[in-house]
Amino acid sequence: MITHSSYAVEPWALRERGLHLDVLPQSESVFALSNGHIGWRGNLDEGEPHGLPGSYLNGVHELHPLPYAEAGYGYPESGQTVINVTNGKIIRLLVDDEPFDLRYGRLRFHERVLDLRTGLLTRTCEWTSPAGTTVRVRSTRLVSFTQRAIAAVAYEVEAVDGPARVVVQSELVAGEQLPDRDGDPRAAVVLQSPLEAEEHFAKGNRLRLVHRTRRSGLRVGAAADHVVGGPEPTTTESEATDDLARLTVASALRAGERLRVEKFVSYGWSGTRSLPAISDQVDAALAAATSVGWPGLVAEQRAYLDEFWARADVEVDGDEQIQQAVRFALFHVLQAGARAEQRAIPAKGLTGSGYDGHAFWDTETFVLPLLTYTSPGAVAEALRWRQNTLPAARERAVQLGLCGAAFPWRTIEGSEGSAYWPAGTAAFHVNADIADAVVRYTAATGDERFERDTGVELLVETARLWRSLGHHDHHGTFHIDGVTGPDEYSAVADDNTYTNLMARANLLAAADVVERHPRRAAELDVDDEESAAWRDAAEAMHVPYNRDLAVHEQHAGFTRYQRWDFAATRPDQYPLLLHFPYFDLYRKQVIKQADLVLAMYTCSPFFDAEHKARNFAYYEPLTVRDSSLSACCQAVIAAETGHLRLAYDYLHEAALMDLEDLEHNARDGLHIASLAGTWMALVAGFGGMRHHGARIEFAPRLPEQLGRIAFTLELLGRRLRVEIGRTTATYTLLTGEPFTIHHHGEPVVLDADKPHTRDVPRLRPGSAPDQPLHRRPNRQEPKGS
Repeated sequence: MITHSSYAVEPWALRERGLHLDVLPQSESVFALSNGHIGWRGNLDEGEPHGLPGSYLNGVHELHPLPYAEAGYGYPESGQTVINVTNGKIIRLLVDDEPFDLRYGRLRFHERVLDLRTGLLTRTCEWTSPAGTTVRVRSTRLVSFTQRAIAAVAYEVEAVDGPARVVVQSELVAGEQLPDRDGDPRAAVVLQSPLEAEEHFAKGNRLRLVHRTRRSGLRVGAAADHVVGGPEPTTTESEATDDLARLTVASALRAGERLRVEKFVSYGWSGTRSLPAISDQVDAALAAATSVGWPGLVAEQRAYLDEFWARADVEVDGDEQIQQAVRFALFHVLQAGARAEQRAIPAKGLTGSGYDGHAFWDTETFVLPLLTYTSPGAVAEALRWRQNTLPAARERAVQLGLCGAAFPWRTIEGSEGSAYWPAGTAAFHVNADIADAVVRYTAATGDERFERDTGVELLVETARLWRSLGHHDHHGTFHIDGVTGPDEYSAVADDNTYTNLMARANLLAAADVVERHPRRAAELDVDDEESAAWRDAAEAMHVPYNRDLAVHEQHAGFTRYQRWDFAATRPDQYPLLLHFPYFDLYRKQVIKQADLVLAMYTCSPFFDAEHKARNFAYYEPLTVRDSSLSACCQAVIAAETGHLRLAYDYLHEAALMDLEDLEHNARDGLHIASLAGTWMALVAGFGGMRHHGARIEFAPRLPEQLGRIAFTLELLGRRLRVEIGRTTATYTLLTGEPFTIHHHGEPVVLDADKPHTRDVPRLRPGSAPDQPLHRRPNRQEPKGS
């Protein structure tokens, strides 16, 4: 994995044997720990060597001017970039006055293990210094799910074959030097010295630094406390300056003796609280962590994850690599959203600074569906964040001459951060994606309070946007013109089918929800005339269709465009956006990522089986997958249309996007939506799960490469287990009241703890569709059994 065989395939862990500096930045991403509030990249404890230092707090960002060759009305004036905050991971080691630096001396053994069941990152290494002294270092790191503000490290040094004088320096460091930007537009904008010092403190084993961002005005505090154990005499000394607070621990070890330092780090930030308040906040969080101690934090972490895996695990028989990958994916998606708590879930989570730390529409469309059925509380919090950003979205709508709310294409704090309007402002479908997430969450949980307090407002304001953005023509048909759908190689087009169908669902959901909550609707000034206008627009929504080809058009006139010359495109010219002008891409039949194919999943009831098959066959040869969001969508529809081998290949691509660094940018952080897409490909693809309104359907079919998959879902206070084999599927209601599902269209009434087994019907698909030259998914064979 990551081009190195030293990454072992195991069902519940990611293990790296040896240290490979050429893939160190990628390793830092895959070994990142987070809880949705704090993010620590998997940097080595001693801080160097490193690829990209990274300590992040969700929402902490700096502003920077957005350059334009020509100014234009409505262009965002400033961008937002996630920043590297105070690093609390660093623990430096000196052995007989020589720095513990793995680039020197002799590294005899090095192993890192991310245990997906415990949430712990452990590291064991044995090193002989240039002077010949050998030590064994063991470290264990966690970012707590149960104590949101806390991360911790247990660091232990052992003298191996003789005496060693060791000095451990545990630090809080602000203003670390970051690598230069490499020219990739997906990488983060590097801002120099965004933090200004406000307070530093060191006393006993306690450290604290407080800083403030220069432009965004956010105050950031970090504090640390330590428990030290070692042979006598072991001494400690602390010191602090503006950007560095350090505890120095010195000890003389005999062979077999150990020095152990347990480090507890707390973080806090605010745009409004005072300096004393932030200092008190991080000190209080630290007190709570030290009161339970290191064993308590470890036990809390394991208990939290035991419950998560009980409701979220996906079992895969027949391919050990996919088994590892889907658990890796579930773990990192959980890390991205578990404790975000009314903050965004960025595209890279808190694993790196790629995409400037921004959140996009893929949160609602790819990440929240997984969390809806496994950790629904995180979904409610993510959507409350969208509600909290409504003032900025309403202001943006007014600026654009529209009603309701225009949610941003990319953002950290709620305002639009995209400097390229065709792929930003024109991608209005983000509104419908948010609405879809609201509808799905309430349907899956029955959370009426959330629907009343949060859902109604989001649905109303997004519906108002569509009604003002679109128009009825002289025939009464409703059109939404000049928009960009999920396929960013087809910008500013009329009647994008995905956008129109999702807007249609948004409008109907808004009309329905105001009927259920008339008092809340009145508070938002919704009257019967407005809701009737939403229904009229939805029922008259235009969906482009080419009758000659008998396929739905991705947007009006798309099938008329000239096809991209794939034969003249070299393999090294992908992704196309880095080698061809958008002008050329926009006027050709070439698709960056699943668009209409995605619509056939999200708006499945609109399409019959025959049209799904024809549409898929038409759009497959045009889709180049220059986005990590595409493979999982294609896997779902390939499975539904019976192309199980192709679906299996796409599953591999989605699942291994980061573990094999398929897009060559895992160094900047993981692709959280593609990780979520691994679950989507298995559960919605081979499991055939569809959930629309009160109807829950499964149409399972497995490729011959897999012997069995099983997964668990949380639905309306129930826990449902689905187990799919080659010829049968078994549904078991583990907890909750009886309810009805559908298996390949057949209703099945489930009673608690009583398995219901049904046969899986065979499907004879047509010929497998082609893909663009050089862009076929790699043909996969199962890894292991």
